[in-house]
Amino acid sequence: MHYMFQPGFLGTKAPFFMDFVTLIVAFLPLLVGVAISFAKNRNYTLHARVQWTIFIVSVIVVSYFEYGIRLGGGYETFVQNTHVSHDYLFVVLMIHIVISVLTLGIWASTLFRARSDASQGGLPGNYSKSHKKAGMRTFIGIVLTSLTGIWVYLLLFIF
Repeated sequence: MHYMFQPGFLGTKAPFFMDFVTLIVAFLPLLVGVAISFAKNRNYTLHARVQWTIFIVSVIVVSYFEYGIRLGGGYETFVQNTHVSHDYLFVVLMIHIVISVLTLGIWASTLFRARSDASQGGLPGNYSKSHKKAGMRTFIGIVLTSLTGIWVYLLLFIF
């Protein structure tokens, strides 16, 4: 796993794994938006498969990220070279963590509920309206997770 800590590919002082995860997080709203477009075009099976795939890949990427943080020495190691106030960075990081954990829970709940509702014949159908609302909450959370994740990356490795 030594490759994880090689210089990244985005031209900053971030290690490879941070660049990799940040790139995926940056594109996550776009990927989920594509999955949503399948539902809007009434291709519900593809919508469900793509949503589940993106969710599972996202959980794997977050696990890879967490592994890299732990292996790399933790939070203290990564904040050593930033010129940003550590208190400010910590607050931004906490905001990011809260948003991302809540979003992960909402996303998982939306997916499992949709699977259950679809198996009972409620999606598409009686539960479509509530599913759309849950999907919108999830999408907003994913966008906020992406923006705050990029914000943390910028504070750690650019500013």
